Amino acid sequence: MVPAPPVRRRLVGRALRQYREQLGYNLEDAARLLECDRSKISRIETGQRGIRPKELRELLSDHYRVPWEQQVLLVELADPRGAFGWYRDYADVLPGAQRDYVIMEAAASKISVYEAQRVPGLLQTPSYARALAETDPFLTDDAARDRAVEALAARQAAVLGEQRPEVHLVIGQAALHQQVGSPQVMNEQLRMLAWEAADSGTVTVQVLPFESGAHAAAGEGTVEIVQFTGAPGQGLVHVGGVAGGTCLEGHDDLAAYAGAFDQLRAFALSPAQSTLLLRGLAGD
Repeated sequence: MVPAPPVRRRLVGRALRQYREQLGYNLEDAARLLECDRSKISRIETGQRGIRPKELRELLSDHYRVPWEQQVLLVELADPRGAFGWYRDYADVLPGAQRDYVIMEAAASKISVYEAQRVPGLLQTPSYARALAETDPFLTDDAARDRAVEALAARQAAVLGEQRPEVHLVIGQAALHQQVGSPQVMNEQLRMLAWEAADSGTVTVQVLPFESGAHAAAGEGTVEIVQFTGAPGQGLVHVGGVAGGTCLEGHDDLAAYAGAFDQLRAFALSPAQSTLLLRGLAGD
């Protein structure tokens, strides 16, 4: 079986095809611009091959007249050195779709996450993460479980400590009552959540209470959405699963899940109310 092209190449290729078609150009027109054959353009647009930074900048700036912010994003996504992010050292403990997601997360300006039954990874404590790792069938020994916890810490540092995008987390109330690890582990995790919910920084935490009733994401356990400033049509949805879940890249998928997340935000407690609930559960 031929592996699917990397998610970054697919997104860059799709964007290039969209820009080309908006101008009314066909594949032959684009090939003339780059002085190459039609098949090369086709392979780039389907993500089957990458595009050199010089060629990409030439297409985006000189020929497609793409706004600067979108140029910067696409050049970053297309850069093969992007494979050398924090996740490079932990590829063995990141299943395929999850790895695709965290690669995109590293470049995102907006991250939206819904978790029904566990604390989102970006705010998990090491003890909570280790307790979850104990149950992960993908992690076959203690060394792999330790590396998974290290990978999560590296991810948190990259996103929350270096990149600092806008992060909005909606957590199902069930996740706050599902005991993971010992009572001490849960209490430490709840205190950490309460502190983050009370902070007015770039991370917003809301709890979706039991009383909220039916909602658009009722059939989902984990939904993670990454989006990019200046490129509203570009983004990725990761729907979690035992073997790493799946990534959805289509515009319709992105719009549907973004709309569902907006509904979750509206149904959830406010950040202030969520803080009070979390403090109460933590015994503060």
